[in-house]
Amino acid sequence: MAAPIEQEASGSRDIVGAVLKACALLENFGADRPTWTLNDLTAASGMNKTTVHRLMATLIHAGWVDRTGAGAYRIAMPVFEVGSAALAELDIRGAAKPFMSELATTFGNTAYLMVPADQGAVCIDLLEGRNALVVAGITVGSVLPYHAAAGPIVMLAHSKALRDRWIKAGLPAITDLTITDADTLVDHLDHIVEAGYALSNSDYLPGVAAVGAPILGRDGSVAASISVGGRAEGFEGDALAAMIERVRDAATRITRVAQALPRG
Repeated sequence: MAAPIEQEASGSRDIVGAVLKACALLENFGADRPTWTLNDLTAASGMNKTTVHRLMATLIHAGWVDRTGAGAYRIAMPVFEVGSAALAELDIRGAAKPFMSELATTFGNTAYLMVPADQGAVCIDLLEGRNALVVAGITVGSVLPYHAAAGPIVMLAHSKALRDRWIKAGLPAITDLTITDADTLVDHLDHIVEAGYALSNSDYLPGVAAVGAPILGRDGSVAASISVGGRAEGFEGDALAAMIERVRDAATRITRVAQALPRG
């Protein structure tokens, strides 16, 4: 837990006391306690409530902190993004973990991280939300065909190499809604590229929908995809719009981190 800071730092005119106080407040957040109320944060920091309130309001405005439904404070994604980028040894799985956790917690569905391979899209990580059992057919290590499900198909859409290898006549139908016609699939992939995300519904598992977005490497090639899957009836209206926005944002942020990782 951070030490109380109420007095202005001394010893240098270059030091901004308010920034030190804000950093001290952020240090209270951790895996053991990811959310804090105003009263508890005031008590832990040793600052007065007005100062804590103003500093947290400023951090919210900056995008570093947000509020839970109950009004408590929690760390927002840019903090994870900066922290991830600063760890030179971090791989894409580690970079994606906090974003997957945020998606799974926010929407109650399962968040997936997939990477491309010759035989198909390989699920390398997943985090289950409260509605996870509906997509129990996909586990870590599962290999999915590129022409079905949001995570695989968004990678296919953004990779010419994968398109050249995968798109052909006679693609297998996993369900009645799987796109198997090559021309129809190409049109669908082009629409995905234009939209920036893929939406699937019962084309891999009946009754299961998903939203996926691509994670790109330094050269613009597809490095991975992040997606959220759950019951199809939950992927409608405002809920679907919110998922699309958050999944695309997560993919954009992970892309920035992935492009900052050292070359292996």
